[in-house]
This record gives sequence, structure tokens and C-alpha cells, in this order.
Amino acid sequence: MLTSFSLRAATDTDARWIAELRAIVLRDDLQRLGRYDPVRVRQRFLDGFDAGHAKVILVDGVEAGSITLRPTIDCQWIEHFYIDRCRQGRGLGGSVLADVMSRHFDSRPFRLNVLAGSPAQRLYLRHGFSVESEDPIDVYMVAPGRTA
Repeated sequence: MLTSFSLRAATDTDARWIAELRAIVLRDDLQRLGRYDPVRVRQRFLDGFDAGHAKVILVDGVEAGSITLRPTIDCQWIEHFYIDRCRQGRGLGGSVLADVMSRHFDSRPFRLNVLAGSPAQRLYLRHGFSVESEDPIDVYMVAPGRTA
């Protein structure tokens, strides 16, 4: 299902609400893994947030999530991909992921990590990612880069 959305560049002022969204979205998985700390989940995001590569996902002009595509020498990291719970399960995540990946004509692979057991892993598998490695907490995934 294709969901209509737009992306805007994130700013430093977006950090607080994205940190809060992160805490809400990751809570169940982190609790299941015995790793949920309400302060740490927010602070870890705030300590590493760089608006330079981050995008805010908008649906009908309202913030609905975030995604970051951070290039490195050997890959493109997809990070901070959070969708508001009330918007999950309707195709928004898949639409955003497909859009972001299709816009970057770059031979470097896409990489991301997802919490072990997270339903989000199915989304990534549907979009061409495969498991590269995993540990009891994280699953590291990779998908081929795109070429023109």
C-alpha cells in the first residue's frame, strides 16, 4: 500500500520530539530484551543527533516520523527510522524506505541495524535487506546500493 507523505530537512529543534518518538516506538522491544531505560533511550539519541542528514516524515503536513541516511566511506547507514505508532501498519514505513532508497543512486550498500525480534525486520526483508550478522540485541542488515 502506497502512503502519501513528504520529507523535510530536520533541524536541531526536531531532536526533542524525535527522541520522545524513539522512546515510544522502541519501548516494547527494549523491554522485551531487558534493555529499556526511559532516560537512556532518549539521551542516547540526543547525544548523537545530527540534523545534517536527517529528514522528518510528514503526512498531511504533520510530523509522523523520521529517517536518516548517513553516508560513510563504504556504505549508506539508514538510522533513526521511526514512525509514529498511530501511523504504523498502513504502508507508510515501506513507502518512505522505498522512496529514500530509490533516490540515492550510489553503489555503496545500505546498512542498518534493528532490535532482535522487532517486527520492523520484516519490512526491511521486503525491501531487499538481508541479515549480515546478529547478536542477542541487534540484527545488522544490508541491501545492495543503487546504480543509475
